[in-house]
Amino acid sequence: LIEIYEIPYSTTVEAILDKVAELIKAGQAREIADMRDETDLSGLKLAIDLKRGADPDKLMARLFRRTPLEDSFACNFNVLIGGDPKVLGVRDILREWTAWRMDSVRRRTAFVLGERKEKLHLLHGLRKVLLDIDGTIRIIRAAETDADVVPDLMIGLGIDRAQADYVAGIRLRDINKEHILKRTRETEDLEAEILDLEATLSDPGRIRDLIVGELEAVMEKYGGPRRTTILYEHDLGDAGEEEPVEAARPVHLFLSREGWSKKISPQSLRMSGEQKFKEGDGLRQSFETTTDAEILFFTDRCQVYKTRVGEFSDTKASALGDYLPKKLSMDEGENVVWAVLPGDWSGSLIFLFENGKAARVPLSAYRTASNRRRLTGAYSDRSPLAAVCQTEGEREIAAWSAGGRCLIFHTSFLAPKASRTAQGAAVMKLKTGDRLAGALPLEETAIRDAGRYRVRSIPAAGAIWKAEDRGEVQLGLDV
Repeated sequence: LIEIYEIPYSTTVEAILDKVAELIKAGQAREIADMRDETDLSGLKLAIDLKRGADPDKLMARLFRRTPLEDSFACNFNVLIGGDPKVLGVRDILREWTAWRMDSVRRRTAFVLGERKEKLHLLHGLRKVLLDIDGTIRIIRAAETDADVVPDLMIGLGIDRAQADYVAGIRLRDINKEHILKRTRETEDLEAEILDLEATLSDPGRIRDLIVGELEAVMEKYGGPRRTTILYEHDLGDAGEEEPVEAARPVHLFLSREGWSKKISPQSLRMSGEQKFKEGDGLRQSFETTTDAEILFFTDRCQVYKTRVGEFSDTKASALGDYLPKKLSMDEGENVVWAVLPGDWSGSLIFLFENGKAARVPLSAYRTASNRRRLTGAYSDRSPLAAVCQTEGEREIAAWSAGGRCLIFHTSFLAPKASRTAQGAAVMKLKTGDRLAGALPLEETAIRDAGRYRVRSIPAAGAIWKAEDRGEVQLGLDV
């Protein structure tokens, strides 16, 4: 029996149970005999019963890698150094932070040193008052106006204006020998502190020791148990070894309009009959690919989810398949509108919007160095998405409006956009109340008379769409 008492705060027991169930179904966690949620008032807890002879350490290492029990996060350290953005590694970031912190402590020390010197200077003026308290009182009493007090003190005591201002501001009750002696004794402490501050400013080692002491005080006051673990290669041992990866094999993918996905092997597809869908649902896209291929799912929330075909379970044509919003842990109410196989990431995506605009975004804009599953800002949210077309090189796209007009334009009319959320360029001129309803590559349509709809520049209004050129097309990305 394995008991997992701490569940990462970024996930839920349900997500872990679902993922472990998928591993069991795929034959990748055969050691597990039973699994249950034993969460109670003492905290979150997941209990797993193992079969006889199973190695719990190796199983846990596998579960940590393949379930939400443990997450890894990639970091892109874009840092402003002297006002210029730079990408730095951890070592360089620590070096730059140390230099900045030392400069901050140095400036702070210089500021305190200035205050202490100023105070010492005032006390030196007060010491001259101690030599002749009665004379100081006579100078103040003899001044004809308030403005004459400070100049008379400067002349009579031989002090500067700052010292004279300080002396003139002393309360009458404090002009006594005891009080002035107490204040002048502070000069010794101030002189010692000034020497120490000057030594700190001139010695980088003392500044570093000061920073270390401050960091230790912060750790003691605010420190808590570490929530992450640093693992080095020698720490992994045998438990860190990956299992043999299944060799890539050909499969067929089917995506329905309501977000159901099926992965069917060629053998099963040949033996199957008609594809089954829920009532009111139907086929949106189909692909021939391999299990090691990556796939992108675009949603109606301007997000894209990236995964591999092999993450889906094999099924049959008679089954509904995997429900993508649940499979990919999408936000509530979020729906898949289009799927793309990026291949070698060399092509482009043409996003067409209901306002008649289209944006061309390189597929490489969705490629990430880390294994991030979701990307926000997948496309512009200024207008609802009407269609997505994938292109390798250049091709012709047929776009049509809900009002029954169609045009064919060349993708070379659209310049690639560096930003995924670019609004794009106007392609179709629409009448008030009309909208761009859909688009497909020309070769995937039933259009016979392409010259009727082909345009030489954009935007254009297009031509009336003849019934014989329509065929059976999907009018939009309705979900």
